[in-house]
Amino acid sequence: MKIKHLHRWDVTYREAVAIQQELKEKLILHDEDVVEPIKTIAGADVSYEKRNGLLFAAVVLLALPTMDIIEEASSIEEVRFPYIPGLLTFREGPPLLKAFEKLNHNPDAVIFDGQGIAHPRGIGLASHMGLFLDIPTVGCAKTRLIGSYDLVGDRVGDCTALIHNNQSIGAVLRTREKVKPVFVSQGHRIGLQRAVEVVLSCCTRYRLPEPIRRAHLIVNRLRTGESSRS
Repeated sequence: MKIKHLHRWDVTYREAVAIQQELKEKLILHDEDVVEPIKTIAGADVSYEKRNGLLFAAVVLLALPTMDIIEEASSIEEVRFPYIPGLLTFREGPPLLKAFEKLNHNPDAVIFDGQGIAHPRGIGLASHMGLFLDIPTVGCAKTRLIGSYDLVGDRVGDCTALIHNNQSIGAVLRTREKVKPVFVSQGHRIGLQRAVEVVLSCCTRYRLPEPIRRAHLIVNRLRTGESSRS
């Protein structure tokens, strides 16, 4: 898979913030370019091993609606950027992009275990990576980073708006009955309603959509294997 190279990663805190502010203006938050129907969906996740100072990134590409695995790719990299809330892409982005580069097929869309525009500067992991990948991306996070919301209904598919500064920045979505909701936000080249539909279409028996659940299993397996060898 071809990746755009938009900036370098060895930057200072101020440089990273400036990059985010510049890239935010390039985000496309509608879905005119989304393939209809979506036939392939990728999930991406990153795990950190503190003892070795390594990041484990994985991407899994699935077919819709069967959820059959088409291919998997992974990358292991040393940590090169400190843990700073709001700047996690500068820590996790490089190994993720190396994993995406190994894919032989281009996904129709990607779901990230992280935020899209539901981010203090409006450009979380899913948005930032979307600009590098130049395909529709969705953020699906387990926890809220910013914003407020009303109570969500208990049924699968119930959702409510995530609001920040009087603007909608995402949706709080119930993916399993009476189980904690997830926080869905647009990454790049997709509208919010379509992003919610993509997440729901990938949820089977679990709270998290299947692509990122499987990517999570892969990175944990990689991390455990690396730890056992050290």
